[in-house]
Amino acid sequence: MGKILLEGMEFFAYHGHLKEEQIIGTMFNVDLELEFDTSAAEKSDLLHDTVNYQEVYKTVKTVMEQKSHLLEHVAYRILDKVRSSFPHVISAKVRIAKINPPLGGKVHQVACMLSQ
Repeated sequence: MGKILLEGMEFFAYHGHLKEEQIIGTMFNVDLELEFDTSAAEKSDLLHDTVNYQEVYKTVKTVMEQKSHLLEHVAYRILDKVRSSFPHVISAKVRIAKINPPLGGKVHQVACMLSQ
C-alpha cells in the first residue's frame, strides 16, 4: 500500500456563499492524498501501473472550475470525481483552503478537509 500526495495545487475560482465571491473570485489551495496498491508500479516502473497524478490534477482543475457556494461541496465533488475516475484508489483525503476569506477581519485562510 502506498500514497500519492498532490500538495499546494493553486486555483483561482469562484466559490463562496456571498454573491461577490461568485463574481470576483479568489485563490484556493488544494491538497489531495490518495491511497492505493503501489506494488505493481514499484516493480514495473511503468506509468500505467500507478495513478497518473497529471490526470488527477486535471480532474481537480475541472472540478474547481465549477462554481459552488460551500467548500464542503467542492471537497465532496473532488473526492467523488477522483474516486470514480481512478478506481484503484482505496481511500482519498482532500483539503481545500480559501485564501483571504471575506470575514470582516484579517484571516489568512479557511479550510475544509474531507476523506472517503
